[in-house]
Parts: sequence; structure tokens; C-alpha cells
Amino acid sequence: MASGTLYLIPVPLGPVSPDTCLPPDTLALARQLEYFVVERAKTARAHLKAMGHPQPIQTLQIEELNEHTTASAIPLLLAPLKAGHDVGLLSEAGCPAVADPGAALVMAAHRDNIPVVPLIGPSSILLALMASGLGGQRFAFHGYLPAKEPERSQKIRELEITARRDKATQLFIETPYRSVALMEALATTLSPNTLISVGADLSLPGQLIQTRSAKSWRGQTDVVKDRLVVYGIGI
Repeated sequence: MASGTLYLIPVPLGPVSPDTCLPPDTLALARQLEYFVVERAKTARAHLKAMGHPQPIQTLQIEELNEHTTASAIPLLLAPLKAGHDVGLLSEAGCPAVADPGAALVMAAHRDNIPVVPLIGPSSILLALMASGLGGQRFAFHGYLPAKEPERSQKIRELEITARRDKATQLFIETPYRSVALMEALATTLSPNTLISVGADLSLPGQLIQTRSAKSWRGQTDVVKDRLVVYGIGI
């Protein structure tokens, strides 16, 4: 029996209609599937309902894959694919398997020669890079920086050195409740002329996109309060 296909389905980055950021082909494919692996079932059900899935949401087969999922559970998540069913992989927001635990399922699918198809949708990381004005030819993404000091400031200094040495933009993200603390650390730790790019609530009505020197951000860090932010450091 031929295996199914693992479809990587992006979702909106916030509370907006999927029609505003997902192409018709992505929405049409999501509506056809009955099996899903998701980071959080409650959020996924809301996404699928907003996408206009024609079936009652409670009848869909939805399994979770998150930071608590053990490696031994991954084969069970592959079972529908091996039985010939197509499966959709959804993240909490944006692109699955990018800064997301879904990457473990994608790797397992490759090991078992199961087709993997990424679909088009928003990526906060690339949107931030596009709008930053910083170098897009060479860049690195670091996920989340350390939450506590002095490890956080030490990592910031390391990223600044790397940005200067490699002439490469350094990207990272932060959760809304820690955004102000990270912004203050960036503004005070980096050299005054090092550039900090802030991409907050990207693709949403209240999005903020600004690139300024570290010195000019000092005293202005509250603009990221309670926002999901992608940060960039560049020279």
C-alpha cells in the first residue's frame, strides 16, 4: 500500500481571517484532510474552523506533537500516513517545523520515505527579515535567547560579534511577556550604533516594523510590550 503525504500547513500569525494570508490552494488542501498532527489541539480546531473545514471539527482525527512528546510516540503519529492517509501538520502560528516541534515528525517521515509537501503561508522570521533592511544574503536564526541574566546579555554580545565578523543578520524571537526585558537588554548591551530591527505582530493590523540603532531604542522599549516579536541584529 502506498503511503499518504505529510502536508505542512501554515496558519495565520494571529487572530485574522485565514483568507488574508493563506492562498486558496493551501486552504483547499487543508479542507480536504481528515488527519492532523498539531502543537495544540484546541488552537488547531479553531484554525481549521476558521479555514472553513467542511466536516464537523470534532470528527477530525487530531493528535498533538509538542515539547512534551517523547521520541517513542513519533511512530504512532506516522501510523495514518503508513496506512495511506494524507496528514496535515499545523503549528500554533506560522509555518510548521520552523522553531516548532513538528520538525521531529517531518524527519521521521523522511526516514520512512513518506512524501513531505510544504504549503505556502506566512513565516514571521522571513517577513521580519524582508522588512528589516538588514542583510538578507547571509543570516542566522537562533530561536529564543536565554531568559535570565547574565546569560542573556552574554548571548547578545556573542551575536553582535558574529554579525560583525560574518556580516550576517542575526535573528531571534521572544514571547510577549518577555519582550520588554529583552528589548531593554538589547538596547543597553549592544554598541550604540549596532542596528536592532523589531518586527512585532507581523501581518496583523497593528504590526510594528522598525530598524534603528541600539542607542535610539533606549527609553523606547515599551513599544514591544505584550507583543510577539522577531528581532534582528545587524551592522
